[in-house]
Amino acid sequence: MILPQSHTLTTRHLNRVFDNTVATYKYYWFLGILDACVKQGKSRINVWDIMISMVANAWYPVNYFRLSFGKSESLYDAIITLQREYNIPINISINELTELLQTLIQRSEVRRLLNFLQMNVPFRFLRPWIDTSDDKQTVLRSQTFENGCLYKLEKIDRIWWVEINPAWLPYLRENYDILTSFAYWGLTNFLQVRNPNVPNIPNKLIKREERSSLLEQRKFWNTAINNGLEVRCLYTDKLLAVREYELDHFIPWSFVSHDLLWNLMPADASINSSKSNKLPDLKLYLPKLAEAHQSALRINLEVGRQNKLMEDYLSLGHTPQDIALMDREHLLDCFFQTFTPMTQIAHNMGFESWRY
Repeated sequence: MILPQSHTLTTRHLNRVFDNTVATYKYYWFLGILDACVKQGKSRINVWDIMISMVANAWYPVNYFRLSFGKSESLYDAIITLQREYNIPINISINELTELLQTLIQRSEVRRLLNFLQMNVPFRFLRPWIDTSDDKQTVLRSQTFENGCLYKLEKIDRIWWVEINPAWLPYLRENYDILTSFAYWGLTNFLQVRNPNVPNIPNKLIKREERSSLLEQRKFWNTAINNGLEVRCLYTDKLLAVREYELDHFIPWSFVSHDLLWNLMPADASINSSKSNKLPDLKLYLPKLAEAHQSALRINLEVGRQNKLMEDYLSLGHTPQDIALMDREHLLDCFFQTFTPMTQIAHNMGFESWRY
């Protein structure tokens, strides 16, 4: 990804900041700097504030989406420890999390847990501009903004501060969206290598506060119910009426990150709190899911509903018409071939099994 050019400074060094990256720190460090400069309007930043931003931005990939950051990644381990030690909800909003971290960071044990973040990345991020592995030399040479480096470092009363090079401030503010995408593009490539079988990595870097409407998916199931199909909750066996169900992502949305029809099933609203983002037992529940989908699909085809939504079934390797005509053996084979590997990958990532 090529960065926007500037008439007043060179961007070739910035283009190289993620070269030879072996951990996620640099990506989250840069995102933290961008947020402080652009969203908060700061040019002089306490390093602890950047570190809070790093933890907050990495929270959802670690705790909600369960992505692997690779072996021995200290940021990953620190976030897992924070969540467990302080019982922080995994789906807490980023604003609430930031406020909580600002309080927790006052505790000596939390500072010790996160201290590693200021030991390497503030210095190594400047390596493209200041070619030395000596941290003291980096600090000294950054004072004059050597080679037009992005910031200088200084330590006051045992606290590190970052002061942005004034020449960079207009560029960062004018190109915030592109620079943020530059960081996330690099982070996506980094995490894809470490999560080769995980779907939709780009959509798992940030937890969306609002999800897509499932109105069309509900119409599919409502059509089936209104035309005589008896739909029961897979888990409670409760008979469901048109306005008395919620659509459940069978494999959790936090793993699949999509709303494809074949992974959605009407369910009793009472199961949401216990099922959450856990994995249903395939042997117990998947045959019921497959049979319900086939029955609903037959009715929708019979009444002439040929909308684009039903093309979702093509990702199972068969047309909707094929699935509607399958005998039970081939139907279950079709669904198990899709759901079994997804479930195994999710298990490997730490998603828990569940039965009602």
